[in-house]
Amino acid sequence: MNFTALFIAIVSVESSGGKHLIGDQGRSVGPAQIQEVVVRDVNRIAGTRYTVSDRFDFAKSREMFKIYTDHYGKKYGVPVTDEVRARIWNGGPSGPNKSSTEKYWRKVKAKL
Repeated sequence: MNFTALFIAIVSVESSGGKHLIGDQGRSVGPAQIQEVVVRDVNRIAGTRYTVSDRFDFAKSREMFKIYTDHYGKKYGVPVTDEVRARIWNGGPSGPNKSSTEKYWRKVKAKL
């Protein structure tokens, strides 16, 4: 697994690399389309102090993506696979169990 390549693929699918994009009626923003609830969850998990504005920062978005997918991905096996990470990012902690995240994974995989 090349984590950087995966994150770039996620950003490509989510926002085509546009760091100021806003989606989901304003709920998801930045290059990785992070929702405010994910920022709060990451801060709870890791004891960090990310802000909602950090969603627009590529490096901080990458860090939040890693913390979130590492934490929830462990229940699906270690090491956490690219597929599990992508499906968690799209469907939340139970994303790998949702058939609705399969299409998203195919899009991300095509960008790898």
